[in-house]
Amino acid sequence: METSYQVLEQLYKKVLLGATLENNSQEYAFHLSLSFSAQDLSSSNFLKWPSVHRGDQASSVNVDAFPTPTASINLKMNFQVNNPRDIMLLQLTIIKMMITKILSTKMEFYIKEKYSEIIEILLKPYELESKLISTFHGSDKLLSHMAAKCLASLLYLQLREKAITNKTWTAFCLKTLSDYPESNAISYCFWTLTAVIKEILKATCSQKTDMLKQFLTSFDSLFEVFYSSVFSQHFENCQDSSLKPQITNFLICFLEFLEILIASRIHLKLYFTCQRIFYLNVFCALDIITWPVHSLVKKKFIILIKRCLLHKVGEDSLNTSFPTLMIRDSHLDTDVLALGNAFLQAVNLGWLKQLTVSGKPSHFGGSEVQPGNNSLVVPDLTMLRASSLVLLKSLEIKAQNCTSAIEVKVELQKFMSELLTFLKQHLQSSLKLHHHCEWLSKIFIEQDDDMLEAANASLGIYQKLTRTWNEAAKGTTQEKETWDHQTHENGLNPHCIFLFLLKNIDFDATVLLDFLISSETCFLEYFVRYLKLLQVERNHFFKVCKLFDTAELRDDVHVSSTFTSYIEKRSSNEATHQPLFCGTNYYALLPLTSDPTSSGTNNEQRDNQIMKSKQPNLLICNDNTSSPGAFQSLVDYDSSEDSEEESVEEECLSNIKQTPLNHQANTKIRETVNMTEEKNQNIFDFNARLPDLKKSSTLSSFDCEAALNNTASQIVISSKTLKCLKELEEAISRLQRRHLFPYNPSALLKLLKHIEMINNTEPVIKTVSI
Repeated sequence: METSYQVLEQLYKKVLLGATLENNSQEYAFHLSLSFSAQDLSSSNFLKWPSVHRGDQASSVNVDAFPTPTASINLKMNFQVNNPRDIMLLQLTIIKMMITKILSTKMEFYIKEKYSEIIEILLKPYELESKLISTFHGSDKLLSHMAAKCLASLLYLQLREKAITNKTWTAFCLKTLSDYPESNAISYCFWTLTAVIKEILKATCSQKTDMLKQFLTSFDSLFEVFYSSVFSQHFENCQDSSLKPQITNFLICFLEFLEILIASRIHLKLYFTCQRIFYLNVFCALDIITWPVHSLVKKKFIILIKRCLLHKVGEDSLNTSFPTLMIRDSHLDTDVLALGNAFLQAVNLGWLKQLTVSGKPSHFGGSEVQPGNNSLVVPDLTMLRASSLVLLKSLEIKAQNCTSAIEVKVELQKFMSELLTFLKQHLQSSLKLHHHCEWLSKIFIEQDDDMLEAANASLGIYQKLTRTWNEAAKGTTQEKETWDHQTHENGLNPHCIFLFLLKNIDFDATVLLDFLISSETCFLEYFVRYLKLLQVERNHFFKVCKLFDTAELRDDVHVSSTFTSYIEKRSSNEATHQPLFCGTNYYALLPLTSDPTSSGTNNEQRDNQIMKSKQPNLLICNDNTSSPGAFQSLVDYDSSEDSEEESVEEECLSNIKQTPLNHQANTKIRETVNMTEEKNQNIFDFNARLPDLKKSSTLSSFDCEAALNNTASQIVISSKTLKCLKELEEAISRLQRRHLFPYNPSALLKLLKHIEMINNTEPVIKTVSI
């Protein structure tokens, strides 16, 4: 055994260096052959190196024939020479390294040929794949994991080099799926399947579509039955503590396999049943939130649905994103609609009421807080964000496929009411909502990408519903005001959402610039859509700004009953609905959460301190290139001018090329952006005209009415917003002149120019209540 260990040690060093192997391939294969069974390795009485399995061939290997490689390689192994487990781990490591070298494009052909010959001997006379599979039935987790990694590499090697699927592996896989849940090797089966598909997707060869097709064909028909059996179990055995780790591990491996299957469908345009089953039959799987399983499993499940709806499946595991303007897939659109409808159907049946959101810090399956430490107890925002975004995105997809304004209105009120009720039940006092539209910024403030996806989805719902509502109401003023009120009541008013976003970043234009430059969010798509909407709904925007200012001036003091009566009377005369900032049962303006550091000159001091941690990777490209985002197309608009702008924007986006900025370019961009603040201190500076209404702790009905109707009362929020957009415009222009902006921003700058013109004319606002 000691002699064989020395051979393996020298072989490890040579393979690590990619050095030439001088000895006969049969001799190397002999020492790499796995000689111990899983039962042998599980027992406490380790066998000695069994010469009966090897004959006398070991003596024919000359250890001195292995020249010592470069001295810089220092193997710090804690292997025991007489320990079969350690010997097998070393063998698996060397085999995995050999396969990696064979797959490498940098290795010399004659070296790769030698390694391939050794692997071929291990497969046929020594039945390597059967021995690797046998380790899955043992109790040694490390050994089984190493064997799974080795087997996955071997399967991919055979697919790529010989275009064959290993028959031994296929038979094992089919038997394991058929014997479920009795099989104890099911987790390793799915882990190996996932690893092979990942390798196929990462490959640069042109035949990877054929490789995946061949790999999935063998068990595609069986998978649908297996999928249904998994989600019909409910895992009552999870109450048995001894089985919990095994069940948790299986479910996590299974969900990861589903994700990589869906990613392979989108990347390679294949349509196997196993790739579509999650979309078409997700309803039966939604009961997983009631199972007695680890919370990590439930989180991964909800996040998988979220990624499916956002077309972001597999981005983390593959370290890549999908093409920006990829060709529309009608089959995928149909399946996504089915997924969204199934989720909404479950919510309608009480799914959110069954969802458990623990009152502990979310560590995503990590360590928990020590007992008795209540200072860090907060709602599980991971679950709240994921479930909220899934509902919002499902509602957007359903709305886009509706034609009736009544149907859209009913769906909106039903599901948004369900969502807001769910959030209010789980948010603590520090996160309580003072205005329905505030929910989005409260829930998603710690997750930029999800926040902007939610804002974009809400804007899509608003635009779709506004169009259908206007068509049905034929543009009457009363119907428009009724619809405006309902958007606030349901927490989907786009102007409120945008203003809350700006308040959270202290109206810092550099943060918006970071979002525009970053490819990690869909901010560009959302921003362009909102700027186009702002041109159309200019008066509505200023109404919302006025009521934001009034709420801040009140400093969370309840409006007097006199003012309440006045608003009620005015509302009853003009429209049968509540005003903008409304509670559930009162015709009174509710206070917004006010930050004392957000007013006056304190904003200037905090501008450069907020969001320092949010520094996305900046991008740069050649002059005639554009930057991709996580979007597919900018939305359709009614006017021909808007459509022309959109086509220009899409043309820019279709030619994007991303390249990371070096430190010098990054600094140059920052210096250029910082010039904006120095040169625009007096732009849109209307604060001097603002009357000091905060000196009084309460407001009379006359004061409130004056504040609402006085044009100067809109200065605080509207001027900060317009100033922020002006600073952003000038920063983009400077970067464009210096060829530092990563894509052609001409269409975006044109939109910002239009917004600048809004300040030059005073809006006509007839009523306060919306």
